[in-house]
Amino acid sequence: MDAGLRLGPLLRYVEWPDATGAARHPAATVWIEADGPRTAEVRCADGAGGRARTFAIAGHHYALVPVTGLTPGTTTAYEVLLDGRPVWPPPDSPLPPSTLTTPGGPPGGTGTGGAHGPLRVTFGSCRWAATGAVGRSPAGPDALGALAARLAADPAAERPDVLLLLGDQVYADKPSEATRRWLAGRRDLAEPPGAQVADYEEYTRLYYESWLDPEVRWLLSTVPSMMIFDDHDVIDDWNTSAAWLSEMRTTPWWRERLLSGLMAYWVHQHLGNLSPAELAVDPLYARVRAVPDGTAALRRFAAEADADPARIRWSYRRDLGRTRLVMVDTRAGRVLDEQKRAMLGEEDARWVGEQALEGRADRDHLLIGSSLPWLLPPLVHDAERWNAALCRSERGERWARAGESLRRHSDLEHWAAFPESFAWLTRLLADAAQGPDAPATVSVLSGDVHHGYVAEPDLPADSRVLQLTCSPVHQRIPYALRLGFRFGWSRAGRRLGRALARHGRVGASETDWVKTGGPWFGNQLMTLTLHGRTARLRLERARGDRELVTVHERAWGARSGH
Repeated sequence: MDAGLRLGPLLRYVEWPDATGAARHPAATVWIEADGPRTAEVRCADGAGGRARTFAIAGHHYALVPVTGLTPGTTTAYEVLLDGRPVWPPPDSPLPPSTLTTPGGPPGGTGTGGAHGPLRVTFGSCRWAATGAVGRSPAGPDALGALAARLAADPAAERPDVLLLLGDQVYADKPSEATRRWLAGRRDLAEPPGAQVADYEEYTRLYYESWLDPEVRWLLSTVPSMMIFDDHDVIDDWNTSAAWLSEMRTTPWWRERLLSGLMAYWVHQHLGNLSPAELAVDPLYARVRAVPDGTAALRRFAAEADADPARIRWSYRRDLGRTRLVMVDTRAGRVLDEQKRAMLGEEDARWVGEQALEGRADRDHLLIGSSLPWLLPPLVHDAERWNAALCRSERGERWARAGESLRRHSDLEHWAAFPESFAWLTRLLADAAQGPDAPATVSVLSGDVHHGYVAEPDLPADSRVLQLTCSPVHQRIPYALRLGFRFGWSRAGRRLGRALARHGRVGASETDWVKTGGPWFGNQLMTLTLHGRTARLRLERARGDRELVTVHERAWGARSGH
């Protein structure tokens, strides 16, 4: 690690023009971890900048630096200083300078990143760092590392305007061999939770491992990122059912694991999702910055989130010119009672619905970020509906016990496993996609399922409605899993799924859908380019020594009458 700068910088929030393209005085935030109490400063080559004092959590010191004075539609190099001493970029770094690009441009213009110019959103999920592996990574080439290498080699190359990391940024339950050795030097791995992370300090090790690769570190310092958690950010099957949660709460290590996971997520991921205006009124952010050590305040917040998930909203919204992104928490806020299972609590669902439908006349595109896909391979979808029926005792208690075991061992916990929530989301997307003010596209961006695909539902819609799924960025993909997903998309798989649904006494789904692209396997990233009322998708797979190759491209235009 660099002297003084332990982690970062990560360029997180960058303000966009409003939907009319009106110029603003844009702001940005840059996240860092320092080696002690410091004043962190960002200085841009064009004179913009900002500073912030670090805040302390569990012996670590962080800052989220607001950067102001930026000019719309420009790119400027920046440096980071701690107590007035430059700490970034590293001396003699072979990588290009870190830059901060502000979208902008006059209404009707075509400047990259403007409200009316192209918006490039690159997304994926499931990145296992495994930097301690000797020689070739056991998970193969890292797609994020390949993107970083390409952009570092050619600073003039087309780059994403935003990077969406849709869950499993770290693997708390499956650390690399290097991290397991580090854990063994810290405590006895014969004691639970064994070779998994146990507390906040061990979570910080995962983020170091994931974000300190030199080229990935440079990429995250240059391309704005937005993030949301999935299960492995805490533990596999996190909140899969009430029975699962009840069992976990009886273990002596679970509470510390969960609280530490939520604390680490808030610090490393959630804070950077917020705008400077949202940070200015966030009571927890104010509390942790107002005291010498904010650990107790953050721990109380995490305990409240565990005790009453409805009190905390991890979902958030970003407007990127004429594109709206609504990022949805599909993990922490679940309602787990078998008789009223829901992916989101009532208040969070109401909020998501409002964000998706509000201001449609000013939107060309609506993006719903969900770590878990809405539309799955048909066999998997019907198996999850069948399993949900068994677990709520539709076929009796014996089947309910078998269903719970199957749910945990087979990861049957996506939207389809919460039937009322699947129906709600389907209705919401249909509502968003109908009428004279409907956007050109309504897309659900997802990961989790270790393959990529495009699916399109049979909905009455004026918009093009798309399920775009991309995963993993860097993870093992067993051959048997590939075969299973291919079968899940097949006609035979569809027939088997319908048979399961009949056994579970569940009716037809709210919509049918077809796969119009994929399945694609391997470590990969998708880029969605939105320009006016058109959309273009490119899927790239990591190959060899940090190389990305295009395996699929497709474009959609505005539907007739729009």
